[in-house]
Amino acid sequence: MLINMRILYVDLQYDYGIQSRGLNLIGQDGFKHSFEKLGHEVVGFYYDDLLTDKELLQQKLLDAADQVKPDLIFFCLYQDQFKHETLKSLKEKYITVNWFGDDQWRFDDFTRHYANDFSLCITTDVYSLTKYKAIGQDNVFLSQWAAIDAYEEFEEAKAYKYDVSFVGGYHPYRAWFIKQLAHNGIAVEAFGNGWPNGPLSAEAMTKLFSESKINLNISNSNSYDIRYLFSSLKSMLLMLRSKKSNSQIKARNFEIPFFGGFQLSDYVPALERHFDIGSEIVCYSNVEEAALQIEYYLNNDFEREKIRNQGQKKSRENDSYGNRVYQVLNQIKLSR
Repeated sequence: MLINMRILYVDLQYDYGIQSRGLNLIGQDGFKHSFEKLGHEVVGFYYDDLLTDKELLQQKLLDAADQVKPDLIFFCLYQDQFKHETLKSLKEKYITVNWFGDDQWRFDDFTRHYANDFSLCITTDVYSLTKYKAIGQDNVFLSQWAAIDAYEEFEEAKAYKYDVSFVGGYHPYRAWFIKQLAHNGIAVEAFGNGWPNGPLSAEAMTKLFSESKINLNISNSNSYDIRYLFSSLKSMLLMLRSKKSNSQIKARNFEIPFFGGFQLSDYVPALERHFDIGSEIVCYSNVEEAALQIEYYLNNDFEREKIRNQGQKKSRENDSYGNRVYQVLNQIKLSR
């Protein structure tokens, strides 16, 4: 393990850089908190206010690095905010790492242009590892999203409040999916930006998972279900415009069981690397399968609770950000 490092943490302070959306919780309570919990000194470089001045942003970051003199610079880069020249200059002086969390659908359009600008790369897509090697980036490690264990002392609900709930931003496909379930007599309480219920605080979200008999996980990638595509002109246009054609493992896959919820998730590739499907979580491939399983597990409490408990045990043992960060830092140590 790398001991007593000074880490320059480069990220947005707020969700998508928009203060009204609240803190970037994965960044603040996930990565940064985990570095600090492991005993490292973390200096945050937040560039929300510099997004409109790209030239000034480059100089501010270079100045911050020279002032902090970090042992490691950890990025969560997701757009072209930083120039190649800036990143390469930092790489010459420091160990630089970037978390590439969307390689399932962004490797070709984004990651491959930036991967070699960093000393090391972290990917959440096992199928992209060979792609990194093909472009000459050999220092790439596999990790995954996780549950924020800064909320480890959470209060589980003593009684169920909802039969079925969903937490996630509004998306036309998600809205269509929930409407289809309603046609089958299944009511879903949806929370998040864009839904009538609105977003939840972190504390309320973690409690909701244990307040719901079934927690739905619904993709926001392109769907080729012909019924959805022809449900509206907007659905068709979104499918044509969006590059997000592949579903992927998300933090929600770990948050739901970690905080005591039964998870019914759309199947995504490699999910079986983390959970035993059918005994720790349950998956569906279309809305009919989801409806069938919702009805089944609402009527079979013992089996549902057994899966819920086993999923929570697995996730609590393996799937916190503290666990992910510990593994990442050990990989960095071994690569030096």
